[in-house]
Amino acid sequence: MNAPSRSTAEESPSAHGGGFKARLDSYFEVSARGSNFAREVRGGMATFFAMAYIVVLNPLIIGTAPDKNGDTLGIPQVAAVTALVAGVVCVLMGVVSRYPFAIAAGMGLNAIVAYVLAPVMTWADVMGLLIIEGVILLVLVLTGFRAAVFAMIPGDLKCAISVGVGLFLALIGFVNAGFVRPGEGTPLQLGVDGLDGWPVLVFVVGLLLTIGLIVRRVRGALLIGIAFATALGIALEVLRGIGPRVGPDGTVVDETGWSLTVPALPTSLGDLVSMPDLSLVGNFDLLGSWANAGVVTVVMLLFTLLLADFFDTMGTMVGVANQAGLTDEHGNMKRTREVLVVDAMGTILGGVGSASVNTVYAESAAGVGEGARTGIAPMVTGGLFFVAMFFTPLVGLVPFEAATPVLVVVGFMMMTQVTRIDFTDLGIGIPAFLAIVVMPYTYSIANGIGAAFIAFAFIRLVQGRWRELSPLLWIVVAIFVIHFAEAPFSALLGL
Repeated sequence: MNAPSRSTAEESPSAHGGGFKARLDSYFEVSARGSNFAREVRGGMATFFAMAYIVVLNPLIIGTAPDKNGDTLGIPQVAAVTALVAGVVCVLMGVVSRYPFAIAAGMGLNAIVAYVLAPVMTWADVMGLLIIEGVILLVLVLTGFRAAVFAMIPGDLKCAISVGVGLFLALIGFVNAGFVRPGEGTPLQLGVDGLDGWPVLVFVVGLLLTIGLIVRRVRGALLIGIAFATALGIALEVLRGIGPRVGPDGTVVDETGWSLTVPALPTSLGDLVSMPDLSLVGNFDLLGSWANAGVVTVVMLLFTLLLADFFDTMGTMVGVANQAGLTDEHGNMKRTREVLVVDAMGTILGGVGSASVNTVYAESAAGVGEGARTGIAPMVTGGLFFVAMFFTPLVGLVPFEAATPVLVVVGFMMMTQVTRIDFTDLGIGIPAFLAIVVMPYTYSIANGIGAAFIAFAFIRLVQGRWRELSPLLWIVVAIFVIHFAEAPFSALLGL
């Protein structure tokens, strides 16, 4: 999938002398990375459609959760700022880092925002706390600390992180499509009672079609798969009237219904276009949380946010960069600092715009699967997010069941890097194994990285090779130990 099917130099404007396109090619290293502008555009579109669900899902999480006063942000308002901030930060990421990393409100992080922060403070206080977290992250980047942490990770563990992210993505795809669900007596089961329900059929057909197109090396395979599955979903909804799985009050009304978005044919212009409500922009209070929730509580909450955001981004960055072939033999990449600066800015702008923490998306690998290798791809993704501000109803036509086959296929692509891990060295093999399995099993990239780091340090200590480890790694291990023991520590302190 990574190798160009024909010489990109022939398609590159730099091969035809000077001009704007040639300068663009040179700045983004399009030809140098074996890509071309068509691939970058397709990749940016594939990434957008793989992560466009956040415009629908983020409002359902932070737009409906009450703060300590019982106030909510509102679904339409959060949808608008989610698309706005994602658009701004995706473009920034493309221009500044020149890597194919898209960025938007982070899943998991928005759950922390909605269900951990909001109950103890106002929404304005929450967003102010996010801005403070972003500033701290930015300082860590500018001082070189965050890049140093990235560089100290052994190459094999970076590959393991990539594999773990791939399995995590595949599990997200299976769960969001309803292919696997929580079971009685077992963590997961196949569908409701086997593979029943039209939406699951859409997922299976979309997955098989996408696999077939990839095997046949059809250009735009991921994007074609999403488009076809969406069309199939709309047709089935029109013919069968399937309806949603969950009703407006949050109760399950039909186990075999659509998991989130119900595809439907638009009946009027109003079903396609709406003016965005950006009233939440600037709705933050930088210091209110410290006074209202208490210093100790805020520090603990801030620490939780920092840890999750810090390592989720690094894990995703490693996984996608490895998949794109943009790392060296040690798993390192150029301009790491630029990526992390924009990521920190994403957190700050997420607070300013009341859109939650914005972080690098693992779904960026969908664009990489289409051949994207440069910052042009996230610029395309960002442009589509700007469009989505006005076409939120149209974006909502793509159901999870149509988009998630891409995540499963990308999971396979990232899984192939497992062959680069030296499992004969138990000091590497066991931590790598933990990174790979803990991410999907706990639904957290940061947890997988933490488990791997702790195991790596422990095994090297047992082997008498602890001097090989840098002091920075021991600091990070200590931070993770504190993080994993946060509940007993909080109980001990009476928090």
